[in-house]
Amino acid sequence: MKKYILTLVGIFALATMAFAGTDFKTNKDVITPEFCRFRSNELQLDAFGTGGFYKGNQPSWGGGLAVNYFFNKFVGLGTEQNLVAHSNIAEWGTFGNVFVRYPICKWNVAPYAVAGIGGIYGQGREGVLAGTVGGGLEYRITDHIGLFGDARWLYNASKSDSGALLARTGLRYSF
Repeated sequence: MKKYILTLVGIFALATMAFAGTDFKTNKDVITPEFCRFRSNELQLDAFGTGGFYKGNQPSWGGGLAVNYFFNKFVGLGTEQNLVAHSNIAEWGTFGNVFVRYPICKWNVAPYAVAGIGGIYGQGREGVLAGTVGGGLEYRITDHIGLFGDARWLYNASKSDSGALLARTGLRYSF
């Protein structure tokens, strides 16, 4: 009887060693979501510099501040206040903007299109209705800090032959 028990224990020991270390495969794949620095419900603060040319090749320089809110990763609204000087005239503008962006998360960049409407105010004159349309690119250095640059065409509604090509570059803080 002892021989049979010892034989069964030996066979069991050899069988467990034979199956040790074999691969085990399941049919369940674990999918991890892609990490993205561009988030939904994102509030942004911008500080930027502006340079450009008005019709007649009049150079302009200035800067401004903006606040933007993105409802999801793709669509947002914003408002900006900027000051631009050209031809010995200082003008400031207030615009409301609509942004549409397409984040490329693995590169931490988001190309975007922007369109806005607002008013331009200058030295001693009343406000003038104006609009902008353009596009740009944002690069996120960290989860909350980004660099951006865009180009916009500014259309002044009071004069049919007026307009300006403006380029902006700046720093964006998002939270």
